[in-house]
Amino acid sequence: MNLSPEASQALESFQQARGWEQRARLLMQWGDRLEPLDASEKNEANQVHGCESLVWLVAQQENGQWHYKAASDARLLRGLLALLLVRVQGLASDELAAIDLGDWFSSLGLERQLSPSRSNGLHAVLLKMTELATTH
Repeated sequence: MNLSPEASQALESFQQARGWEQRARLLMQWGDRLEPLDASEKNEANQVHGCESLVWLVAQQENGQWHYKAASDARLLRGLLALLLVRVQGLASDELAAIDLGDWFSSLGLERQLSPSRSNGLHAVLLKMTELATTH
């Protein structure tokens, strides 16, 4: 797994956590790090469908690399989004398509917290990222 420094930091923090309570706290802290979206960015075009909670995703390309911002109305999901974003920031389109979300969240020790609907929602976010990266 080729990780950015920030993704490596996340992986190390979660692997050192003892039990679900520490991981949940870390998840909330990571969610608080998300760069906020402007109200104007929380629109229908940026909404990710396939999530039970409201999720918005904004993408921009700089020098061939994709950078994303995301927001959600659900606190736990914000943490999961933050961890997804640190894993994919700066990747090229082909690298993005090759990401194994299950593997990433398993290595963080969060696979049991991914209910089928939450897992489907995160896959919907990754699909939207890939879609944005291939249509621009």
